[in-house]
Amino acid sequence: MKKTIASLLVLLTIQIYLPQENSKMTSIQNVIEKVRADYAPDKRVALFNFEIEQSGETFILKGETNLPEAHDLLIKELDKMNVKIDDQTELLPDDELGNKIYGVINLSVVNLRSKPGHSQELATQSLLGTPVKVYKKEGGFFLIQTPDKYLAWTDDDGFEPMTKEEQETWLQSSKVIFLEEYGFSFSDMDKRSMHVSDLVSGDLLKFISEERDFYKVEYPDGRHAFVEKSGSMMYDEWLKAINPTAENVIKEAEKFMGVPYLWGGTSSKGMDCSGFTKTAFYLNGIVLPRDASQQVHTGELVDTENGFENCKPGDLLFFGRKASDDKPERITHVAIYLGNMDFIHASGRVRLNSFDKDKPNYNEYRLRTFIRAKRILSSIDKNGITTLTSNKFYNGE
Repeated sequence: MKKTIASLLVLLTIQIYLPQENSKMTSIQNVIEKVRADYAPDKRVALFNFEIEQSGETFILKGETNLPEAHDLLIKELDKMNVKIDDQTELLPDDELGNKIYGVINLSVVNLRSKPGHSQELATQSLLGTPVKVYKKEGGFFLIQTPDKYLAWTDDDGFEPMTKEEQETWLQSSKVIFLEEYGFSFSDMDKRSMHVSDLVSGDLLKFISEERDFYKVEYPDGRHAFVEKSGSMMYDEWLKAINPTAENVIKEAEKFMGVPYLWGGTSSKGMDCSGFTKTAFYLNGIVLPRDASQQVHTGELVDTENGFENCKPGDLLFFGRKASDDKPERITHVAIYLGNMDFIHASGRVRLNSFDKDKPNYNEYRLRTFIRAKRILSSIDKNGITTLTSNKFYNGE
């Protein structure tokens, strides 16, 4: 009888204890999600990966983040709950990297993957000379962040690891920007000499000297080469000369006519829809977010309730699925408005289409899935738009 009573008491204690512990676990998870929503709502541009485990009365916090302020707030909020927390969080950059937590892209175009591995999805691309931050290493791959804040993986050939001081030296050096859609650098002052590498529009190289019709340049890893002056320009002079008007954005966009569609592409080797818009604006000194679903949150809203009469050339047009009672809005495509109901976009290839039913390039599908238009050129250095001169990455901040 005594054993039966004792067993019942133990069972009753467990039944009371478990709901309390489950309630604590749920409350902790809710705090984690609240901080995540405030600091890292978009996992493409911020790392905030946490999970909670329980060992007796102790709750073990595991995970990683590159946002120390978010981690500090999380711990502060958990302390208010009067629970015992074992914080095993890893703050990135990883200590394994030492002081080489910066870098510069070292190839004409680097393919950045969604996960470490050459067979993984192509997430985006980055151009030669682009400054990056480095957060961790896994095998032969590194997790890096580009100036549009995108996080992705590249192998150790894709960039040159640097200390902060080394990256600042690169950023402050005189540079040459390559402006042709496609070309090469050479081992000598002769187009018949061996190629050092291919080049695409927007690539940056360190300036060494002028040699007749060539610039002598240096790659981030120290390789030297020669680039024809006719297809390039001193970067500082180019920055002063660029004028981000609708006409100039469209001019750059039209240079890529016919370039094949490539998921994750942002260069003349292949482009997806947002990679295309991003590159056309980049070549006018403007840094857009990477994806269409991010670009849609920048700029100023254009009133398109009664059609496209308020749209101006250079506006971005966004397409996708409209919100319904059971599904949220989903932005899946972006284009650049040209005026007169026409637009240019990457769809199969970079092409021209129209909303005008009487034109031969009318695209009924795009008209049916149009969501909204945003004006970018009126929002330089505000509303989510930065420039090459104001973007923190390009200034070593």
